[in-house]
Amino acid sequence: MSKLGSALGKKYEENRLAVLSRSFELGGHIFKVKVPSVAEIETIYNYAKNPDNEAIEKTYQTLTEDIRKVEGIKEENNDIVIDGRSMRETATNKHILQYRITAYIKFLIGENGETLDQITYEDIEAEFPLAIQLTLVEKINEVISPEYKEVRSK
Repeated sequence: MSKLGSALGKKYEENRLAVLSRSFELGGHIFKVKVPSVAEIETIYNYAKNPDNEAIEKTYQTLTEDIRKVEGIKEENNDIVIDGRSMRETATNKHILQYRITAYIKFLIGENGETLDQITYEDIEAEFPLAIQLTLVEKINEVISPEYKEVRSK
């Protein structure tokens, strides 16, 4: 039990999950969300500044696998550029987006209170199309930080 938990008492500890969670509805289903700590949110934002280069390389190799077979496509400076778009930059953006989606989905609380800490992006992708993934992230962000949308629009 934490110092604060001890001070707030047994009843708080019994209801801690309810106190530290919020919910939203999507498609007739109620999703429960654990409100993350400041450190957990900072970890997500900091990852975008310093992502895993090995994971990006793997994404890059997957994205460019078929492109390399096309006649006339050349890799220069460790990158393939198509119509002015860097495939390495595309791979970086894709990896960071998948990381963020996974991190936010892990804030969901299972029906019986279980965590989704072991979930991978592949699990998420198998269940939800990208549009639904993005909607879930938006809804999760709205419930964990309701003021964010107001501040962002100013």
